[in-house]
Amino acid sequence: MTAPGRMTVHHIPVCPFCQRLEILLALKGRRDDVAFGVVDITRPRPDWLLQKTRGTTALPILETADGRILKESLVIMQYLEDLYPERPVAQRDPYRRAVENMLSKLEGEFCTQGYVFVMNQDAGRRDALREGMLKQYAKLNDFLMEHSPSGTFLFEEFGWAETVFTPFFMRFWFLEYYEDFELPMEEAYARVRRWRDACLAHPAAQQVTREEIVKLYYDYARGAGNGALLPGRSKSSFTFEPDWRSRPWPPRNKYGHSATDEELGL
Repeated sequence: MTAPGRMTVHHIPVCPFCQRLEILLALKGRRDDVAFGVVDITRPRPDWLLQKTRGTTALPILETADGRILKESLVIMQYLEDLYPERPVAQRDPYRRAVENMLSKLEGEFCTQGYVFVMNQDAGRRDALREGMLKQYAKLNDFLMEHSPSGTFLFEEFGWAETVFTPFFMRFWFLEYYEDFELPMEEAYARVRRWRDACLAHPAAQQVTREEIVKLYYDYARGAGNGALLPGRSKSSFTFEPDWRSRPWPPRNKYGHSATDEELGL
Protein backbone atom coordinates (compact mmCIF):
# COMPACT_ATOMS: atom_id res chain seq x y z
CA MET A 1 0.00 0.00 0.00
CA THR A 2 0.95 3.68 -0.17
CA ALA A 3 3.22 5.20 2.49
CA PRO A 4 1.52 8.26 4.03
CA GLY A 5 3.23 11.51 3.06
CA ARG A 6 5.74 9.84 0.73
CA MET A 7 5.72 8.78 -2.85
CA THR A 8 5.60 5.03 -3.33
CA VAL A 9 6.93 2.74 -6.02
CA HIS A 10 4.79 -0.38 -6.35
CA HIS A 11 7.23 -2.98 -7.59
CA ILE A 12 8.44 -6.54 -7.90
CA PRO A 13 11.74 -6.79 -5.99
CA VAL A 14 13.48 -8.97 -8.59
CA CYS A 15 12.17 -7.06 -11.64
CA PRO A 16 14.92 -5.38 -13.71
CA PHE A 17 12.71 -2.41 -14.59
CA CYS A 18 12.09 -1.82 -10.89
CA GLN A 19 15.76 -2.17 -10.02
CA ARG A 20 16.53 0.74 -12.35
CA LEU A 21 14.69 3.06 -10.00
CA GLU A 22 16.53 1.76 -6.96
CA ILE A 23 19.88 2.25 -8.69
CA LEU A 24 19.00 5.79 -9.73
CA LEU A 25 17.89 6.71 -6.21
CA ALA A 26 21.01 5.09 -4.72
CA LEU A 27 23.23 7.16 -7.01
CA LYS A 28 21.44 10.28 -5.82
CA GLY A 29 21.53 9.31 -2.14
CA ARG A 30 17.71 9.39 -2.14
CA ARG A 31 16.78 5.73 -1.69
CA ASP A 32 15.14 6.34 1.70
CA ASP A 33 13.02 9.18 0.33
CA VAL A 34 10.84 6.78 -1.65
CA ALA A 35 8.80 3.92 -0.21
CA PHE A 36 8.79 0.65 -2.15
CA GLY A 37 5.64 -1.44 -1.90
CA VAL A 38 6.08 -5.09 -2.85
CA VAL A 39 3.61 -6.76 -5.21
CA ASP A 40 3.33 -10.57 -5.33
CA ILE A 41 3.26 -11.54 -9.02
CA THR A 42 2.23 -15.11 -8.21
CA ARG A 43 -1.23 -13.77 -7.40
CA PRO A 44 -3.66 -11.63 -9.41
CA ARG A 45 -3.06 -7.92 -9.00
CA PRO A 46 -5.13 -6.63 -6.06
CA ASP A 47 -8.17 -4.49 -6.87
CA TRP A 48 -6.75 -1.43 -5.07
CA LEU A 49 -3.70 -1.52 -7.35
CA LEU A 50 -5.72 -2.06 -10.55
CA GLN A 51 -7.83 0.94 -9.63
CA LYS A 52 -4.70 3.07 -9.39
CA THR A 53 -3.30 1.79 -12.71
CA ARG A 54 -6.66 1.86 -14.55
CA GLY A 55 -6.43 -1.86 -15.15
CA THR A 56 -2.86 -2.24 -16.35
CA THR A 57 -0.65 -4.81 -14.61
CA ALA A 58 2.89 -3.80 -15.67
CA LEU A 59 5.22 -2.70 -12.88
CA PRO A 60 6.78 -0.57 -11.56
CA ILE A 61 4.39 2.30 -11.08
CA LEU A 62 5.09 5.41 -9.04
CA GLU A 63 2.41 6.95 -6.89
CA THR A 64 3.05 10.51 -5.74
CA ALA A 65 2.23 11.58 -2.20
CA ASP A 66 -1.03 13.12 -3.47
CA GLY A 67 -2.07 9.98 -5.37
CA ARG A 68 -1.03 10.72 -8.96
CA ILE A 69 0.27 7.77 -10.97
CA LEU A 70 3.26 7.46 -13.31
CA LYS A 71 4.04 4.35 -15.38
CA GLU A 72 7.00 2.95 -17.38
CA SER A 73 10.41 2.71 -15.78
CA LEU A 74 12.19 5.15 -18.10
CA VAL A 75 9.44 7.73 -17.57
CA ILE A 76 9.72 7.29 -13.81
CA MET A 77 13.51 7.52 -14.01
CA GLN A 78 13.25 10.85 -15.80
CA TYR A 79 10.70 12.11 -13.26
CA LEU A 80 13.04 11.23 -10.38
CA GLU A 81 15.97 12.79 -12.22
CA ASP A 82 14.01 16.03 -12.62
CA LEU A 83 12.59 15.91 -9.09
CA TYR A 84 16.02 15.42 -7.52
CA PRO A 85 18.35 17.42 -9.80
CA GLU A 86 21.23 17.31 -7.35
CA ARG A 87 23.77 14.57 -8.07
CA PRO A 88 22.63 14.30 -11.69
CA VAL A 89 22.75 10.84 -13.24
CA ALA A 90 21.85 11.86 -16.80
CA GLN A 91 24.34 13.95 -18.77
CA ARG A 92 23.68 17.69 -18.80
CA ASP A 93 25.55 18.47 -22.00
CA PRO A 94 23.06 18.08 -24.89
CA TYR A 95 25.38 16.07 -27.12
CA ARG A 96 26.48 13.72 -24.34
CA ARG A 97 22.85 13.30 -23.31
CA ALA A 98 21.98 12.36 -26.88
CA VAL A 99 24.78 9.80 -26.96
CA GLU A 100 23.64 8.11 -23.75
CA ASN A 101 20.08 8.10 -25.09
CA MET A 102 21.28 6.37 -28.26
CA LEU A 103 22.96 3.70 -26.17
CA SER A 104 19.91 3.34 -23.94
CA LYS A 105 17.75 2.75 -27.03
CA LEU A 106 19.72 -0.43 -27.70
CA GLU A 107 18.40 -1.96 -24.47
CA GLY A 108 15.08 -3.09 -25.98
CA GLU A 109 16.48 -5.64 -28.43
CA PHE A 110 19.15 -6.69 -25.93
CA CYS A 111 16.54 -7.42 -23.27
CA THR A 112 14.22 -9.24 -25.68
CA GLN A 113 17.00 -11.47 -27.01
CA GLY A 114 18.02 -12.52 -23.49
CA TYR A 115 14.52 -13.39 -22.37
CA VAL A 116 13.70 -15.27 -25.58
CA PHE A 117 16.91 -17.23 -25.07
CA VAL A 118 16.24 -18.22 -21.46
CA MET A 119 12.60 -19.12 -22.13
CA ASN A 120 13.37 -21.25 -25.17
CA GLN A 121 12.36 -24.90 -24.81
CA ASP A 122 13.72 -26.19 -28.14
CA ALA A 123 17.28 -27.44 -27.72
CA GLY A 124 17.70 -27.24 -31.49
CA ARG A 125 17.44 -23.43 -31.34
CA ARG A 126 20.18 -22.94 -28.75
CA ASP A 127 23.01 -22.20 -31.18
CA ALA A 128 20.97 -19.66 -33.11
CA LEU A 129 19.85 -17.93 -29.93
CA ARG A 130 23.40 -17.87 -28.62
CA GLU A 131 24.55 -16.22 -31.84
CA GLY A 132 21.72 -13.71 -31.53
CA MET A 133 22.85 -12.85 -28.01
CA LEU A 134 26.45 -12.45 -29.14
CA LYS A 135 25.32 -10.07 -31.89
CA GLN A 136 23.63 -7.92 -29.26
CA TYR A 137 26.83 -7.74 -27.21
CA ALA A 138 28.83 -7.01 -30.35
CA LYS A 139 26.51 -4.11 -31.14
CA LEU A 140 27.10 -2.66 -27.68
CA ASN A 141 30.82 -3.20 -28.08
CA ASP A 142 30.83 -1.29 -31.37
CA PHE A 143 28.91 1.61 -29.84
CA LEU A 144 31.28 1.87 -26.89
CA MET A 145 34.32 1.66 -29.17
CA GLU A 146 32.95 4.57 -31.18
CA HIS A 147 32.06 6.82 -28.27
CA SER A 148 34.31 5.70 -25.42
CA PRO A 149 37.04 3.34 -26.65
CA SER A 150 39.42 3.68 -23.71
CA GLY A 151 36.92 4.27 -20.91
CA THR A 152 35.22 1.95 -18.46
CA PHE A 153 31.74 3.44 -18.42
CA LEU A 154 30.19 5.35 -21.32
CA PHE A 155 31.42 8.59 -19.76
CA GLU A 156 33.55 9.24 -16.68
CA GLU A 157 31.19 7.65 -14.15
CA PHE A 158 28.38 5.14 -13.84
CA GLY A 159 25.43 7.08 -15.24
CA TRP A 160 22.12 6.91 -17.07
CA ALA A 161 22.96 4.24 -19.65
CA GLU A 162 24.55 2.08 -16.95
CA THR A 163 21.41 2.41 -14.84
CA VAL A 164 19.34 1.27 -17.81
CA PHE A 165 21.48 -1.75 -18.70
CA THR A 166 22.88 -3.06 -15.41
CA PRO A 167 19.68 -4.82 -14.26
CA PHE A 168 19.75 -6.86 -17.46
CA PHE A 169 23.42 -7.70 -17.13
CA MET A 170 22.41 -9.11 -13.76
CA ARG A 171 19.32 -10.95 -15.02
CA PHE A 172 21.43 -12.57 -17.71
CA TRP A 173 23.18 -14.51 -15.00
CA PHE A 174 20.33 -16.90 -15.80
CA LEU A 175 21.85 -17.39 -19.26
CA GLU A 176 25.19 -18.32 -17.73
CA TYR A 177 23.51 -20.84 -15.44
CA TYR A 178 20.82 -22.38 -17.66
CA GLU A 179 22.40 -21.98 -21.11
CA ASP A 180 26.15 -22.02 -20.34
CA PHE A 181 26.36 -18.67 -22.08
CA GLU A 182 29.62 -16.75 -21.73
CA LEU A 183 31.10 -13.88 -23.66
CA PRO A 184 34.05 -15.25 -25.67
CA MET A 185 37.47 -13.93 -24.68
CA GLU A 186 37.81 -12.14 -27.99
CA GLU A 187 38.60 -8.56 -28.96
CA ALA A 188 35.11 -8.17 -30.45
CA TYR A 189 33.66 -8.25 -26.92
CA ALA A 190 36.52 -6.79 -24.85
CA ARG A 191 35.08 -3.28 -24.51
CA VAL A 192 31.56 -4.38 -23.63
CA ARG A 193 32.93 -6.94 -21.15
CA ARG A 194 34.85 -4.17 -19.39
CA TRP A 195 31.67 -2.09 -19.25
CA ARG A 196 29.47 -4.95 -18.11
CA ASP A 197 31.85 -6.09 -15.37
CA ALA A 198 32.22 -2.55 -14.00
CA CYS A 199 28.44 -2.13 -13.99
CA LEU A 200 27.94 -5.41 -12.12
CA ALA A 201 30.46 -4.39 -9.47
CA HIS A 202 29.17 -0.87 -8.85
CA PRO A 203 28.10 -0.25 -5.22
CA ALA A 204 24.80 1.39 -6.24
CA ALA A 205 23.67 -1.72 -8.12
CA GLN A 206 23.80 -4.44 -5.49
CA GLN A 207 20.07 -4.93 -4.90
CA VAL A 208 20.06 -8.54 -6.15
CA THR A 209 22.47 -11.48 -6.27
CA ARG A 210 23.27 -14.16 -8.81
CA GLU A 211 21.83 -16.83 -6.53
CA GLU A 212 18.56 -14.92 -6.17
CA ILE A 213 18.22 -14.45 -9.93
CA VAL A 214 18.98 -18.07 -10.76
CA LYS A 215 16.55 -19.46 -8.20
CA LEU A 216 13.65 -17.11 -8.85
CA TYR A 217 13.91 -17.33 -12.63
CA TYR A 218 13.84 -21.13 -12.80
CA ASP A 219 10.28 -21.10 -14.16
CA TYR A 220 11.33 -18.64 -16.87
CA ALA A 221 14.00 -21.14 -17.89
CA ARG A 222 11.21 -23.70 -18.24
CA GLY A 223 9.12 -21.35 -20.39
CA ALA A 224 6.73 -19.94 -17.76
CA GLY A 225 7.01 -16.22 -17.06
CA ASN A 226 5.37 -13.67 -14.77
CA GLY A 227 4.43 -16.09 -12.01
CA ALA A 228 2.68 -18.63 -14.26
CA LEU A 229 2.53 -22.20 -12.98
CA LEU A 230 4.13 -25.07 -14.85
CA PRO A 231 2.27 -28.39 -15.21
CA GLY A 232 2.40 -30.43 -12.03
CA ARG A 233 3.54 -27.51 -9.92
CA SER A 234 1.58 -25.79 -7.16
CA LYS A 235 4.00 -22.91 -6.49
CA SER A 236 5.85 -20.48 -8.71
CA SER A 237 9.60 -20.05 -8.33
CA PHE A 238 8.77 -16.35 -7.74
CA THR A 239 6.86 -17.10 -4.54
CA PHE A 240 7.95 -15.19 -1.44
CA GLU A 241 7.73 -18.23 0.82
CA PRO A 242 9.90 -20.08 1.42
CA ASP A 243 12.58 -17.46 1.04
CA TRP A 244 14.93 -18.05 -1.89
CA ARG A 245 17.93 -18.20 0.46
CA SER A 246 16.65 -21.41 2.02
CA ARG A 247 16.05 -23.19 -1.30
CA PRO A 248 18.51 -25.46 -3.10
CA TRP A 249 20.03 -24.38 -6.40
CA PRO A 250 17.77 -25.54 -9.27
CA PRO A 251 18.93 -28.14 -11.80
CA ARG A 252 20.93 -26.52 -14.59
CA ASN A 253 19.66 -28.80 -17.37
CA LYS A 254 16.52 -26.91 -18.40
CA TYR A 255 15.97 -29.18 -21.40
CA GLY A 256 15.82 -32.36 -19.37
CA HIS A 257 13.96 -33.07 -16.18
CA SER A 258 11.45 -30.48 -14.97
CA ALA A 259 11.96 -30.03 -11.24
CA THR A 260 9.09 -30.52 -8.81
CA ASP A 261 8.09 -28.16 -6.02
CA GLU A 262 9.91 -30.42 -3.58
CA GLU A 263 13.11 -30.44 -5.62
CA LEU A 264 13.04 -26.64 -5.77
CA GLY A 265 12.50 -26.35 -2.03
CA LEU A 266 9.02 -24.90 -2.49
